[in-house]
Order: sequence, then structure tokens, then C-alpha cells
Amino acid sequence: MTKDLSSYKFACVLARFLDEKIAKDISILNISNVSSFADYFVICSAPSNTQVKSLTENLSDKVKQTFSRLPLGKENDAKNRWNLIDYGDVVIHILHQDDREAYAIEKFWNHAYSVPKETWLKESVEFSDYN
Repeated sequence: MTKDLSSYKFACVLARFLDEKIAKDISILNISNVSSFADYFVICSAPSNTQVKSLTENLSDKVKQTFSRLPLGKENDAKNRWNLIDYGDVVIHILHQDDREAYAIEKFWNHAYSVPKETWLKESVEFSDYN
């Protein structure tokens, strides 16, 4: 099953993994029809630099453990205010909540389709740690 995971399903599962680690304001943007470098962005925030770093490390470990998948790249600033994990088809942005408000990624990508939380939760239920 995990070998044939679509980018949509993968984005939903990543959002769930972040949600279960108490990431804030999680959003999935379908950018496939407005971008050539990825299909989805998963964006979330955390109230401290330490939590940004922890979410980034935890997500990378969970994806490696669950799907045996390593990121194509990772970026972070020295203070862990904005971390990025690139899986090719899905790019995750984990930001300090102040920086998320300042950079307003969703507003920049406002022409992308946003996947509602209830949809991505339903789509990823079999990957829940709380079944």
C-alpha cells in the first residue's frame, strides 16, 4: 500500500503526523496546477523555535520509519524559525507562528486549492497513532 501512495494521500498523512504532534494551523495546499516543482504544500506552525525543530525532526523520522522515504532536501534557518522538508511531490513548511503570519504563504499561493482538515483527517485515518 505505501509503495503506491499518491502525493495527495502522502500530504494528508504528513498533515496527520504533524497534527498528532500538536502542530498548529495545519493546512494543505494543492499547488499541482500552479507549480511544476511539487503537487502539495503542507504548512504548519509552532509557538517556539524548539517546537519548530522538534516537529521537523519528528516528521522526518516518522516518514522514514513508516514509508522508508528520505527527503530530497531539508532547509532550515539557524534559529529554527522556518524549516522546510522536500519530498519532491510534497513540500512541508514548518514555521514559527510569528514568521508564518509575517510571510503569509497561503496568501501568496491563494490560487491553490486548500484541502479542508476534515478531508485530510478522513483520508489518513489508517495512519493514526490513536486508532
